[in-house]
Amino acid sequence: MDINDILDLLHSAARSVGAEVTSPWFYLQIGLVLAGAGIAFAAGSTIRARTDMTTLAMGWPAPLRMIVRVLVDYSSTAVFAVLMRVARMIMQASTWPSRSYLLAVFAKLALAWLVIRLVTSVIRNEFIVRLVSLSAWLVAALSIIGELGPTIDALDSVSIEFGGLRLTPLVLIKLGVLLSVALWLTNVASNFAESRITRSGDLTPSIQVLLIKIIRLALMVFAVAATMSAVGINLSALAIFSGAAGVGIGFGLQKIIANFISGIILLVDKSVKPGDLVTIGDSSGRISAMKTRYISVAAGDGREFLIPNEDLVTQKVTNWTYTDKNTLVKVNFGANYDADPRVVCKLAADIAAASPRAIKGKPPGCILTEFAEAGMKFSLIFWIADPDGMDNVKSDVMLALWEAFKREGIRVPYPVRELRVRGGALPVETTMVEVSN
Repeated sequence: MDINDILDLLHSAARSVGAEVTSPWFYLQIGLVLAGAGIAFAAGSTIRARTDMTTLAMGWPAPLRMIVRVLVDYSSTAVFAVLMRVARMIMQASTWPSRSYLLAVFAKLALAWLVIRLVTSVIRNEFIVRLVSLSAWLVAALSIIGELGPTIDALDSVSIEFGGLRLTPLVLIKLGVLLSVALWLTNVASNFAESRITRSGDLTPSIQVLLIKIIRLALMVFAVAATMSAVGINLSALAIFSGAAGVGIGFGLQKIIANFISGIILLVDKSVKPGDLVTIGDSSGRISAMKTRYISVAAGDGREFLIPNEDLVTQKVTNWTYTDKNTLVKVNFGANYDADPRVVCKLAADIAAASPRAIKGKPPGCILTEFAEAGMKFSLIFWIADPDGMDNVKSDVMLALWEAFKREGIRVPYPVRELRVRGGALPVETTMVEVSN
């Protein structure tokens, strides 16, 4: 179809519209449409206000509840379609069918929109719902007025060719709509697979995350390839772009690719996994999620650190729960030289053993580490079953040590400074302040 064909089509359409507008039956139909729209709006508002979906659909199956909810929400459209259909039947019985053509068109358009909204009610993504609904309704509208074929020909007549690839507005529209639907179906399928995998008790958390990522990536690649093949795009025709585009994408996405590959490595070697308590640099916390680009570390105080996967591969990582959750707690303290060091060690070991978090099978130990200037220094070590709240355990043990030292008369050393002044007293300046009344 060339430009002359398009102009002829527009001229014929303009003549048809002009002939229709000059007829008095056109204005009668427009009046009936406006009156029907007003009645439908009022009726729909009344139905929505007086319908309680909680009590109406109680005990009904989920699909039936969904259909009823859509019918109530779009009751104005349903009433309008019924009114237009009734008006069409009355006009057909009283005059020529061609004089009620607009009523039939509006009735079919309203019915098509109602059916489309019923079908798309199963989709939870609001953007996808709007895109699919509007696209389907436009196609239905063009088909109802008999312009679907000419519109398709017009959209397919303008094209841009790159090598063996031919792009037209029709191809781009099809690609956008089908790709959106395919990605939505991919997301639904991957979420279903994720729910089944996470409920499996035979798989470790790292293997679960790895399987979920592989499934999502595979489904996404398949969806894109299937959509492009469905609209007639030959994937081999895109090879001409792979050279220059590949270099640019490689430089621009090198960090993203590095983090993605690092994430796969972490999942395969199981050095870290969801639930582990880790320390990476100045960040400490429990791994709450492992994503494609980063891991999320919950600090326990409301903060979450998003650490790139590459940092876990290239930097030093302390995993407190890699092979064993048992954690050694070390408490350093001191006592003055008047105390018996053996008594101090036994007292500290007994206090650590009495801690609720201490492991009973591993007895605590206390050693004398240094004769310092201010007093003796000791190191108390004991094991707890989980590193969570280790600082709280240390605080409880140190408070118990403080109370025991006060009870036993053991003093904690602290530095003392003695100042000696030679050559007499220090001069003191006296400032006189005159106060006037």
